[in-house]
Amino acid sequence: MLSSARNYIIKHTTIISALMLRELATRYGRNNIGFLWIIGEPLIFSVGVFMLWSLIRAPYEHGIKLMPFLITGYFPLLMIRHSIGHAMNCVAANANLLYHRSITLLHLFVARTFIEIAGVTLAFIIVLAGCIIIGLVDFPKSMMTLYGGWCLLAWLTFGITLVFGGVAAIYDIFEKIGNLISYVMIPISGAYFMVFWIPYQYRELALKIPFVNCVEMIRRGFFGEFEPTYYHVGYVIEWSVISTLIGLIALKIAREKIEVE
Repeated sequence: MLSSARNYIIKHTTIISALMLRELATRYGRNNIGFLWIIGEPLIFSVGVFMLWSLIRAPYEHGIKLMPFLITGYFPLLMIRHSIGHAMNCVAANANLLYHRSITLLHLFVARTFIEIAGVTLAFIIVLAGCIIIGLVDFPKSMMTLYGGWCLLAWLTFGITLVFGGVAAIYDIFEKIGNLISYVMIPISGAYFMVFWIPYQYRELALKIPFVNCVEMIRRGFFGEFEPTYYHVGYVIEWSVISTLIGLIALKIAREKIEVE
């Protein structure tokens, strides 16, 4: 039993690793810095945004230092939007690989989403470490809460990515709708506001958006009890489980559609 489970894990890990290497080589090439663009791309995005905000906004936002506020909001938003964006054409770009019986749609989405999550995570660590070293931000107050919020965000992002990518594979028009939805998420994701800034009667309404809970939890780990934060871990887990299951169903339907065509 243990041997079979071990072989099963090794098989699928090998497939996903190979797909990730193929995706990186296809997307970034083998010249110049190559695979390092997985980190360089989100770094360039983030540094540009941080510089712009520091020029046009005050050093403090509602009594909170601007730089840690931006870091804890922008990188989660980057993870969400990049993952959804690359999921939209995942099937169309890799449909030829499905002729290999051992490769499934789930393998393709796991490989692509893991690349995006890993790239944004590494960029987040690099920017955070650099800002701590030069004194722009303080060290996070609770690393476990920060880790927990980030892991929940990654799981939720994966589930939503499966849904968006699976539906886009079934209905071609959803690719354009999905990209539009990802733009709408910018102001409502929690990246550029904190729940305690919202009037009391509307706070629970804001927390109905699952990504807001993740960002609030990340900020709780960063600021500690010095800034009020609101989030519901169980609610995010429910969303993550349900979106993952719906995404798997969508992938199954999409696979049958591809076989028919």
